[in-house]
Amino acid sequence: MVSALGMTAVLGGCGSTGSSDVTLRLVAADYGDSAADSSQKYWDTLAKEYESKHPGVKIDVSVYSWNDVDAKVKDMVAAGHAPDLAQIGAYADYAAAGKLYPASDLLSIRTQADFLSQLSDAGQWNHTQYGIPFAASTRVLFYNKTLFAKAGITPPTTWDELAADAKALRDKGVKYPFALPLGPEEAQAETMQWLLSGSSGSSGNNGGSGYTDDIGTYTIDSGPNVQTFTWLKDDLVDKGLTGPVAPGKLNRATAFAAFADGQVGMLNGHPTLIQQAEKKGVKFGMVPMPGRTGTSRASMGVADWMMAFKQNGHRDQTGDFLDFVYTEKNVLAFSREYGLLPVTGSASNAMSASDSAPDKALHPFLDQLPTSELYPVGKTSWASVSAAVKQDIGQAVAPGGDPAGVLTRLQATATAADSSAKN
Repeated sequence: MVSALGMTAVLGGCGSTGSSDVTLRLVAADYGDSAADSSQKYWDTLAKEYESKHPGVKIDVSVYSWNDVDAKVKDMVAAGHAPDLAQIGAYADYAAAGKLYPASDLLSIRTQADFLSQLSDAGQWNHTQYGIPFAASTRVLFYNKTLFAKAGITPPTTWDELAADAKALRDKGVKYPFALPLGPEEAQAETMQWLLSGSSGSSGNNGGSGYTDDIGTYTIDSGPNVQTFTWLKDDLVDKGLTGPVAPGKLNRATAFAAFADGQVGMLNGHPTLIQQAEKKGVKFGMVPMPGRTGTSRASMGVADWMMAFKQNGHRDQTGDFLDFVYTEKNVLAFSREYGLLPVTGSASNAMSASDSAPDKALHPFLDQLPTSELYPVGKTSWASVSAAVKQDIGQAVAPGGDPAGVLTRLQATATAADSSAKN
């Protein structure tokens, strides 16, 4: 499955690394949930294979948990010891500081052309790609088939149907008819999924749903977004259809665990929920997130990023190693190991055409990827805006809450953060 792309990477590497005894340092995030499936094993295997064909290059990989990896890289850069490569959650600050190689300085034309276009676009800062997508996921609506059968309902395709299904589930005693995790763990994700679903079909409102418009200006308090959170408050939360825990206090991990325990009728989920629910024997289905009046304009997509620091000057060796990392075989191996979506067209097509059980389980998420929209990760202000959303958005649907007021305050925070980032 390596095909010509892998061959090109190997052959190109023999001539391009040039220097002997070069050590490339890579800091990467851990996608495993135990020592048995740590990402360290994936990278060690990859490094060993690469080194066997490039005896003058050593790959030194350090893997850290997601709780620590971004801070580790930040500290290394601040101390003047940037790694050659970092596979972490955000790249824009380093790009804005002039510390990264542009992707075009590193990758072969074939590798660059293989990335899914919306992911490559999301990797741009100031119209140049510095963030190289590494892993992706989308969101779909999970529903408990057993609870739906007991309530005599079918999966919703519109918001009104979703509310009606939630009421039927509540009337059957389901603890969380629709789990709405707007707690601080990952509220920015649940929020974005709902903002995107608030505009059915083509946007038609200059990007009036989502966090930004088509030109990247924050539009958090747009009319459609206010309408979305007003509906959530009035038609779901206030009617007791979201469960016993206030959405602003419900975290994603808790909601996922409750779904796996059979206590949730519906919730938005990403691929990791599949294994979690299957381990507990929950019978579930997956459908696209309903929109206000029909299919959502877009699903939310999430990507993690690879980036290459200029400090050590190993451009040719780094680029050659990345061409190897992004061969179809290696992208598929990582995606299958951790239940994530491939970031390249070749690997995506291979997974879409596969009928194996693990690949087939990811097909609903793959179907959402071409029309997915990502966080505005190319904005250096996004980190502070995301933190503000995590802290405050739950208040929009709290008893006596004011959705328009909360979104207006978040918009002011975003505008100020954006202005400060540009100065």
